[in-house]
Amino acid sequence: MRRSEVLAEESIVCLQKALNHLREIWELIGIPEDQRLQRTEVVKKHIKDLLDMMIAEEESLKERLIKSISICQKELNTLCSELHVEPFQEEGETTILQLEKDLRTQVELMRKQKRERKQELKLLQEQDQELCEILCMPHYDVDSTSVPSLEELSQFRQHVATLRETKASRREEFVNIKRQIILCMEDLDHTPDTSFERDVVCEDEDAFCLSLENIATLQKLLRQLEMRKSQNEAVCEGLRAQIRELWDRLQIPAEEREAVATLMTGSKAKVRKALQLEVDRLEELKMQNMKKVIEAIRVELAQYWDQCFYSQEQRQAFAPYYAEDYTENLLQLHDAEIVRLRNYYEVHKELFEGVQKWEESWRLFLEFERKASDPSRFTNRGGNLLKEEKQRAKLQKTLPKLEEELKARIEMWEQEHSKAFVVNGQKFMEYVTEQWEMHRLEKERAKQERQLKNKKQTETEMLYGSAPRTPSKRRGLAPSTPGKVRKLNTTTMSNATANSSIRPVFAGTVYRSPVSRLPPSGSKPVLTSTCSGKKTPHSIKHGANKENQELNGSILSGGYPDSAPLRRNFSINSVASTYSEFAASLPPDEDVCVSEPGMA
Repeated sequence: MRRSEVLAEESIVCLQKALNHLREIWELIGIPEDQRLQRTEVVKKHIKDLLDMMIAEEESLKERLIKSISICQKELNTLCSELHVEPFQEEGETTILQLEKDLRTQVELMRKQKRERKQELKLLQEQDQELCEILCMPHYDVDSTSVPSLEELSQFRQHVATLRETKASRREEFVNIKRQIILCMEDLDHTPDTSFERDVVCEDEDAFCLSLENIATLQKLLRQLEMRKSQNEAVCEGLRAQIRELWDRLQIPAEEREAVATLMTGSKAKVRKALQLEVDRLEELKMQNMKKVIEAIRVELAQYWDQCFYSQEQRQAFAPYYAEDYTENLLQLHDAEIVRLRNYYEVHKELFEGVQKWEESWRLFLEFERKASDPSRFTNRGGNLLKEEKQRAKLQKTLPKLEEELKARIEMWEQEHSKAFVVNGQKFMEYVTEQWEMHRLEKERAKQERQLKNKKQTETEMLYGSAPRTPSKRRGLAPSTPGKVRKLNTTTMSNATANSSIRPVFAGTVYRSPVSRLPPSGSKPVLTSTCSGKKTPHSIKHGANKENQELNGSILSGGYPDSAPLRRNFSINSVASTYSEFAASLPPDEDVCVSEPGMA
């Protein structure tokens, strides 16, 4: 049983006790029955009125609650529609009071959400308006009278964030461009002369409209200023180059150059003006020193001719170079020619450098070829021979490769320019072929000269015998005195057989004449023979002929003393009887080299 029901029963009991108590009082007092009835009616009426009043109040409360529920439901439905949320649904059965309370709470919550969304929308609209005014962009299209949904608010927030990023990037770009514009204006000594330039340079940065049009105009202004600055720099560099050229031509001393050294950097208007004044001064000085300047230009012309590999005909084609009438017109012709040559060299610099590299490699190749035919290189002191051979082998590989590379580049250049690329008056590959052919002919000529020299030497030795030669020293060979040498030679010659030789003893080469002939300075037939022996410093100094004259008749010189009989009965089968047989026995294309064993 509920407590309310228990209280109701207790109320009834209390009322019954009260009425019984009243009756007992009325009995004691002796109130008549009719009055008792009246009094009971009054008690009933009071109780009934009190209960009716209480019932009426409760009924009124019920009606108010029902009305509140109805109002809350309507408002809640409207708020759900505005806020774009699902309608409120009460879970399970509930009392009127609880329903009214839940609906009222939900309505308050919906009102709060609506209020917050409206406030956020207003704030976003204010921010959008501010950003759009700075960026000169249209405002965000949103209905300010309705309550925005969560998705609409999210899109609006994202839009505002994008505007902030755009503003930040444009502001950064504006600040950078403004700084560069100010620097360019300072370099050019330029003052803002338009309203836009004044707005950029002089006004507050926050007040500047960061529209795309203004940014584009800023970029255009910066490009114009940079172009003017680059043009100014180019003019200043041209003036400086002209000044340096005039300094070199006029041979201006270093002290005078140092006086204007501060002008050799920078490109401001005052620097340009000062450079122009210096050029004017030097030009006037150039006119006063015409001959000196023209001769300096001719030296530079000759350098460019060398660098461009001009032939003698191409050099002579510029007739003013050889004129001696030093006038202003002649100077202008030289200036125009030096400018043309300078531009020509700069355009074809890579090709000329490649040709120069080939020229240097070719000269080095010829030097190695010359050294290869030099017998003195076999001394090999310090390992030079090995180094040269390595360099020569490397050069023999790189030189054809360089020629092929230059050939491809020159062919490409000739296709682009529709003309031939000439070196020393002829096409480069023809020039290279000619150099190789000249090298081949030079080698053939040197080979023929060596063969002719050896041929003449052989004929002379076949006729008159070979001159004594100093043998190379050998380790382990006991020293001998000249007397012993003579004795040994005499013994050997007297006991020699037809093909005997003393080379094993003295490591020399013995040449014998096939028949006995008269020597140029004597009438007696002398058998000419060469035996090895040490030459004295005196004999080395005066040569082999001097030695033969001093030792006339001695065994050492190949002759005999007057008292010695001439011996003709020994055989000379080891030597060809005639030069024709000797020449026929030689290989057809080999050089003839007569030398002592151990010296080759």
